[in-house]
Amino acid sequence: MMMMRLKKYQENALETLQKTLEQARFLGIESAYKESQTQRYGSATAFKPYQPLAGLEGIPYVCLRLPTGGGKTLLSAYTIKIAGKAYVEQDYPLTLWLVPTKIIQQQTLETLKNPDHPNRKVLDDAFNGRVRVFDIADFRNIRAQDVSNTTCVVVVSTFQAFRVEDTEGRKLYAHDENLEPHFSKIPPTATGLERDEATGKLKFSFANLLHWHQPLVIIDEAHNAKSDLSIEVLKRVNPSCIVEYTATPAPNSNVVYSVSASELKAEEMIKLPIILTPHDSWEQAVTNSIQTRQKLEEIAVTDKDYIRPIILFQAENKDKAVTVEVIKTYLMENEGIPESHIKIATGEQKELDNVNLFDPNCHVRYIITVQALKEGWDCPFAYVLCSVANTKSATAVEQLLGRVLRMPYAKKRQAPELNKAYTHVSSASLVATSEKLTDRLVDMGFEKQEAEAYVYEQQSSLLLPAGQPTFEVTLTSEPDLSLISEEDKPFIAIEKLPIGLYQVSVTGKTPEEQQNRIQAVAESITNTEDKVEFTLKATVHEQERFANLSPSQRGESFIVPQLCLNFEDGVELAERELFLDENGWNLLEYSPILNSNDFSVNDLTQQYSVDINGEKLQINLLDKPQQLQLEGVHTPMDELGLCRWLDRELHQIDIKQPVLLEFLRRTVNGLLAREDMDMAKLLRGKFILVKVLKERIDRYRNQAYSAGYQTCLFGKNAIVTVAPEAFSFQFDAENYPVNLPYSGRLNFQKHYYPRIGEMNGEEAEFALALDRNPLVQFWVRNIERREDKSFWLPTSTDKFYPDFVAQLTDGRLLVVEYKGEHLNNADTQEKESLGQVWAKKSGHLFLMAWKKSPQGWDIYQQLNNLLTNH
Repeated sequence: MMMMRLKKYQENALETLQKTLEQARFLGIESAYKESQTQRYGSATAFKPYQPLAGLEGIPYVCLRLPTGGGKTLLSAYTIKIAGKAYVEQDYPLTLWLVPTKIIQQQTLETLKNPDHPNRKVLDDAFNGRVRVFDIADFRNIRAQDVSNTTCVVVVSTFQAFRVEDTEGRKLYAHDENLEPHFSKIPPTATGLERDEATGKLKFSFANLLHWHQPLVIIDEAHNAKSDLSIEVLKRVNPSCIVEYTATPAPNSNVVYSVSASELKAEEMIKLPIILTPHDSWEQAVTNSIQTRQKLEEIAVTDKDYIRPIILFQAENKDKAVTVEVIKTYLMENEGIPESHIKIATGEQKELDNVNLFDPNCHVRYIITVQALKEGWDCPFAYVLCSVANTKSATAVEQLLGRVLRMPYAKKRQAPELNKAYTHVSSASLVATSEKLTDRLVDMGFEKQEAEAYVYEQQSSLLLPAGQPTFEVTLTSEPDLSLISEEDKPFIAIEKLPIGLYQVSVTGKTPEEQQNRIQAVAESITNTEDKVEFTLKATVHEQERFANLSPSQRGESFIVPQLCLNFEDGVELAERELFLDENGWNLLEYSPILNSNDFSVNDLTQQYSVDINGEKLQINLLDKPQQLQLEGVHTPMDELGLCRWLDRELHQIDIKQPVLLEFLRRTVNGLLAREDMDMAKLLRGKFILVKVLKERIDRYRNQAYSAGYQTCLFGKNAIVTVAPEAFSFQFDAENYPVNLPYSGRLNFQKHYYPRIGEMNGEEAEFALALDRNPLVQFWVRNIERREDKSFWLPTSTDKFYPDFVAQLTDGRLLVVEYKGEHLNNADTQEKESLGQVWAKKSGHLFLMAWKKSPQGWDIYQQLNNLLTNH
């Protein structure tokens, strides 16, 4: 499925989408959505049911939530192939791509038409270059053969383009002779299409063309998709499937996958934290932002990649004081900035057009705008936002902040200063408090707890007015502050008390800043007793601050040995793919025969019977063209042609093409040998046949993996071992990419990170038992499906991510899988056996914990028994 290297959260999002649409094709969208939510939240958690669009109840309408900077356009490009195969069942699905504004429409068109852009490369790779991209205004250029033999993508700016009362909208619904070739294969008696009121004849309109072909609809940030107008438009378009990508889903959106900003940060997609500096005047904000940018450019010179930090200035409207012209004049006359370094980007002045900001020869370092950069503009070199505008709009704030969040080259920079975003504001504008900053982050797609955590936990980096707790000490003599820098003096206060003593107060916006000032004051004290008193209290202050940090913030390492396989030529990490090295795997050793219970086409009832995951499912065939559309299939297609088509759809990395083709030849020949099957039926059922064969091949592969797995880990000559020096997993102290944070009421003191991943009620109860146990030094809620950020063990089919990993006070490790009710199934047995193998080989501990163990022990007794008796 993956055509270019994606970030892990992007892979997970697309895999979830594919699985949901595949299940929707067989079970219906409501059941598929329920399954996706169960996978996401667990069966014990209540979640809202699927909410269909009125009048389009049977059409999948699903949403994927990605914060700003998550790559929505790229994932949308992947979606066309995925939805086309998983649900629409067309080789070349007609796609209607809706975007919120004309600016974004133009930007999207440019990326999709540029053969060198990743977005277009995804489409070309998916459809072998058979792709055509159109502006909605150019719909007359779409030929009938384009719709049949290529993937046509029509990009539309908002639902308003389809308003009948609008001039442009009327063109889409009007009879157009240029479209007549499209209607040559559409029956004149087709239902659901608009007709001329006078003659009753079918209109050759683009709206009718869309309605007949039932396009895949992709929606980019269309927050009003469920308005009455939008639903009416969608009914006219008659979509086969609707997929929305947004940072801020509507309350009634059907979110099947949600990406957190922490995941984006861990994947090095965005700059965090945001360093916010308020100023008393707009001139101070401008000057300080210039100095910030200059400092960043000096640091950027040392980076291996070319980076030229840019400031975005948000000016006020023309009827206000600090306009675009005022800022430009100030930059040139008061700051000495060359005019060639400044560009203006407003609705009237578009000086960035045809400017390549990534070109090392480009001089632009300062961009002045009002609102033109709110949407459709993206340059990761933008590091500093300086707002002098009295902006009260939450939307304007979040969109402006979004301009400086993207990380250059989507890669963490070596200098920590280049991994942050910087915002300078005058006191009356933009975000003046940490609470408002939190609100804006939530508006940009951050989870509420996530936003609060970044603002609170990252105070060491955020320049917020609240600062650190004030350090105070009473002395018998007055320190000499003459050597203290002018920059630090405002943060050091000395008050003479009536009894002849002096109270010294030191503040700072970051712990490091405050500590440096405390050290400076200590050096200025000449009285020996005062110096001892001051130093003692400073030490206690620092220890208390340090004690309140989480283990990860304190820099404590958390390393867990991994299982390995000891081959003759050396030790390798025990990954699933290696199990086949011992046992081998040849698809031709497995049966290619599909009987009528596995796959059949019933012309009388127009139903398929398909064996999917061992279940026989009845598939109702819709009478719409994309469900059974043979148009575009190269006919006459013989057995070899069908095998080649199946080979293309079923491409397997670990199966050589000659082997797969031979397996497919045997399968097709076996099907044609059946009395109830002929070539025409096979062609009508080819998309279902792909799904059946994919499941069959996956099952055969898992059988081969299982055999190799047993040999390597549990066989008589098992080669499983541990090699801590070579293969150990270390929890990343800086990044803990939780998808959903824990939101329960229990308080924990020993979690390795400041934040905790999602837990249900029973898991949280067990976590509390871990947290309270005196033998546990610290623990972590292990994140599932993040092999780069979590500890895992290999199973015969996938990776096993234990629920908890704990560091004990005696240096040993404890790995725990919590199961709640006692279920003695194959999955549980495999995980417990695997955990015990890891424990035996590593010398650490593993616990399969139950709400009530077979011995009748509760979670506290199970934990204590293991820790005290082993």
